Amino acid sequence: MPIGLRIKDHPHRSIALVTPSHALILRNSPSSSAAQISSDTSFSSILDRTNDPSSSTFVPKCIIEFTDLASVDLDGYRPLSSQPCLGTLGLITLNRDVFLSVVTSAREVASVRPGEGVSRIHAVNFHCLNRADFDDVLDSDINSYSADPDGWDQGRSQPPAGAEHPCSSLRKLLSGGTFYYSRDFDLTNRLQDRSIETADFDIDNFDPSFLWNSYMIHPLLRFRSHLSDQERRELDASHILTCTIRGFVESLTIPRSLTPAELRSAGLATTLTLISRLSCRRAGTRFNSRGIDDDGHVANFVETETVIWDPCHNPQNASLGFSYCQVRGSIPIFWEQQTGLLPNQQKIQITRSSEATQPAFDKHFESISLKYGAIHLVNLLSQTKSGEAELSSHLKYHIKHSPLTTLGSDEKRNALGDSSLLKATEYDFHAETKGPSGYEAASMISRIVKHSADAFGFFLMESSSCESNHRTRRRGQKETEFVMLQQEGVFRTNCLDCLDRTNLVQGILSKMAIESFLEQADKSFGHEFWIRHSTLWADNGDALSKIYAGTGALKSSFTRTGRMSLAGAIADARKSAARIYINNFADKEKQNTIDVLLGRLVGQHSVYLYDPINDFVTTELSKRAPEYSHKKDIHIYVGTYNLNGQTSGINDDLSQWLCPPFLKNSQLHPELVVVGFQEIVQLSPQQIMSTDPSRRQLWEQAVLKALNSHSRATGGEEYVLLRGGQLVGAALLIYVKATAIGEVRNVEGSLKKTGMSGVAGNKGAVAIRMEYANTRLCFVTAHLAAGFSNYEERNRDYRTIAHGLRFQQGRTIDDHDTVIWLGDFNYRIGLSDEKVRTLVELGNLQTLYDNDQLNLQMISGLAFPYFSEAKLTFDPTYKYDIGTDRYDTSEKARIPAWCDRVLRRGKNLRQLSYGAAPLRFSDHRPVYATFRCVVSAVDETAKEKLSKEIYTTRRAEVGHLTGSEEEESGDEDHVLDFDPIEPGCAPRKLPPPFTSADLPPLPARSNASNISGPPRPSPTATTSTINSSATPLEASHPHPAKLAKPPPPTVPRKPEVLSRDAQRAVALDMQVFGGEGQAHGLPPLPLKRVSTLPATGRPALPPRGGSPEAEKEKGKGLMDDDEGADIGWVPLRPT
Repeated sequence: MPIGLRIKDHPHRSIALVTPSHALILRNSPSSSAAQISSDTSFSSILDRTNDPSSSTFVPKCIIEFTDLASVDLDGYRPLSSQPCLGTLGLITLNRDVFLSVVTSAREVASVRPGEGVSRIHAVNFHCLNRADFDDVLDSDINSYSADPDGWDQGRSQPPAGAEHPCSSLRKLLSGGTFYYSRDFDLTNRLQDRSIETADFDIDNFDPSFLWNSYMIHPLLRFRSHLSDQERRELDASHILTCTIRGFVESLTIPRSLTPAELRSAGLATTLTLISRLSCRRAGTRFNSRGIDDDGHVANFVETETVIWDPCHNPQNASLGFSYCQVRGSIPIFWEQQTGLLPNQQKIQITRSSEATQPAFDKHFESISLKYGAIHLVNLLSQTKSGEAELSSHLKYHIKHSPLTTLGSDEKRNALGDSSLLKATEYDFHAETKGPSGYEAASMISRIVKHSADAFGFFLMESSSCESNHRTRRRGQKETEFVMLQQEGVFRTNCLDCLDRTNLVQGILSKMAIESFLEQADKSFGHEFWIRHSTLWADNGDALSKIYAGTGALKSSFTRTGRMSLAGAIADARKSAARIYINNFADKEKQNTIDVLLGRLVGQHSVYLYDPINDFVTTELSKRAPEYSHKKDIHIYVGTYNLNGQTSGINDDLSQWLCPPFLKNSQLHPELVVVGFQEIVQLSPQQIMSTDPSRRQLWEQAVLKALNSHSRATGGEEYVLLRGGQLVGAALLIYVKATAIGEVRNVEGSLKKTGMSGVAGNKGAVAIRMEYANTRLCFVTAHLAAGFSNYEERNRDYRTIAHGLRFQQGRTIDDHDTVIWLGDFNYRIGLSDEKVRTLVELGNLQTLYDNDQLNLQMISGLAFPYFSEAKLTFDPTYKYDIGTDRYDTSEKARIPAWCDRVLRRGKNLRQLSYGAAPLRFSDHRPVYATFRCVVSAVDETAKEKLSKEIYTTRRAEVGHLTGSEEEESGDEDHVLDFDPIEPGCAPRKLPPPFTSADLPPLPARSNASNISGPPRPSPTATTSTINSSATPLEASHPHPAKLAKPPPPTVPRKPEVLSRDAQRAVALDMQVFGGEGQAHGLPPLPLKRVSTLPATGRPALPPRGGSPEAEKEKGKGLMDDDEGADIGWVPLRPT
């Protein structure tokens, strides 16, 4: 029965979903604000978003109420839409608007068992909860442009400007015929996992891996979890909440040609159902989602279940159920593939070393083994194509080193006949089907895998009664069920895309299992049954292929008919051409829509359902953060070297650079080693248009050899290559301790070209981001524009990289807790060649730095705002005569400069050293820096358990508070108290009112230094040790000589009493950030900043980028920088 959809506009816009007995009412709350950020948001990220002028502090908030009709007055509500409502998919926010998604059209396509129907969604709608602007937008056809059966777009009909609904792309995705739901049973789990469970429809048992609207429906499910048991049962019985899978579901009826006449007259028929559940864990399109992630989830992972239900299989009228499951998924290693207009342009790249891949590989197969039992992997990749052969080689390596290959329980060993839980078969599909028999030869694979197929078996159950009409079986009706057999293992099949070849072979494996079942049951089905079986598998292949690649499956004509015709070959060629177009021009937008649906875009907030008890829980979780989280220190080594295209140093001793004196003396073994190279190849016209990875691979091994040699000599742990990336001459390599690899996840890489206006890769950046525990790290190596006077072009290169480089889910460089830039930035020293060389000889680095272009651009806010650099204590690193310590003596006589730099940003980051190493095989000197980084680790399971405990306790104390308008409008301080200053700390009492006159004045500024200094020391490796026991962290340069004009005089300010919010902001700033200082950044609020100044100190730098007045208006009393109180007007401590 359709659900009524009604709306009320005043006093607050409300939408009601009404059933004959109950109503679920959603009411807009106009008080959405940053204060309602969910409990899983870190304190620092709240401040970042609050102070970032480019981001919104808006968190969508609404009030929800579930009640029976007798308790609610719906007189003020009117019908919202003429379309029916079959259920809600949840809530989502787009552009500060909150939308309710409802299913408006669906058709039943399958009946797995009597009373278990499955519907395919054909249309959805999105209704705005907070304003009426979109109520009058015409409900135009969801599919606004036509597509032929293969998915080839025939043209787009664009709606008038401004008339398109904000959710139009989501509507199109959800209405594409690939989403399914059931009101009767758990569609996310196979028959074997739910057969002996209670017949009650319990959303709590749904598998989140296959629940595609989990992000949208999560707020409603959270609300449901807080209801009483009776209310929860009533909400489930209303069918308002709809849980969907994506993939393919269809049932076909099988004629009972061999059944007795009395059973045929009853009108009962056997059904054959095929269910494919596509995982949403690593969802995406063909070239945007490949390989594995650090949690063990692979792209295009699909569980396909073949179900046969025989309602009256014996004279006792017992029902018989057969189920057989198999899975497919991308090659479970870290790899990527770029799009291209020609097939041979789509090169495969392995993005992580074997040692760093093994943990994720093991997680993937352990999760499969826990759910399905033993695993037989069928690899259909070619052994002759270079890219596929490389993937197969890595796959063999990881299978060999998997613990499942040699370990297994006695029970599983007996089932398989050996001691392995993981077996693999290499079956080159193209080579095996190249002969005259064509694809028919693929059926020979059944002989290869027959032993495992017999050992795995299938699931078989019997129900004690046979209904005269399967429609009469209702949800909750008990039947006695007997499990006769269980499936003890699973086939995992893959090719490159896990589409065409995989689907054909999986159809063969399904047929093998059914034949085994029929043989044991002493049954038989006629030819018509196998025709239906082939039809279902062909339709399944087309559906999954359209989801992942945009067109129907290749070879589907053979799957459907058992032979390959000329028409089928022409159709395959057409589909291949369509795939190239779609993958190059349409998939990026489609991927973005998928990420929005799953809530994966950076800055995307789930809708907040108002509940004062939830607010209390959020506050308590912050106070009790040490119970489910902890912080620890890790060390990071960062090194950058412009190689000038040289390879002669590959066999040199790199330990002078990679294991500098500071690390040796302190006996530190950094958890992460980050190495950036520039000009790894000669930047010739032929090289700058493409990337040759062979040179990078040589340096990868050279660096790894040097690191592990040092580790073995000093008793440290060995390193493994985590990931490498290359853009022509720029390369970034990240190594991690072997024992720390489990702490690292979500590693991604990205490139950005800046050479020749972004066309060539001779200049640009390589970036790699990751999460170490729960802390987000980003490393960027860049090679910026050359030329003495081209500092403005270098600034543009920086801005292009900083704003244009993107990771997956829309992440930018700024969306990280810690960011480190390293590379050849090419900024020069603005003095004559003779004067620079003289100052270098005298050792007067201060004057050189006062005239350093990068330093001046950072001060003016034109490059690297909010970033800091440690004090330079080493000579300029460019340009030397190769093999000597002499600066350039060629005819060009380049002016010495600090081209090679390391910059940092992050409140959790402290720099320990900064130096250069005496390697002489390039015209540059390598530079290195070491850091101590505080990372946080959160135990999500413990956090969720604690959250439930707090909620239950608080609810018992204050009673059940529903989200009514009256409750929200009142003072919430009695429930919430004040937020804690920092997770784990109790709320601090606010200081008594004070005035701005109580704040100390700014310190005076000193004059420039002269050029005199001690004689220049001999060339050696120079290290600046920072934040050691003898040297404070803030040992960075003060640069008063760089002021273009003296600062304005201090104007006495009239004392004024600060507001309560301002006092809280000051108290928060003093507690969290203290008063430590560093070097560079844009100005914070002078009022707030000077409130934490020490009485004495070194002269501060002038403001960076913008006036204090403008910053005060923008910041409203909160921090708006990323370095805390160590930026802007803060004086640095004396070194």
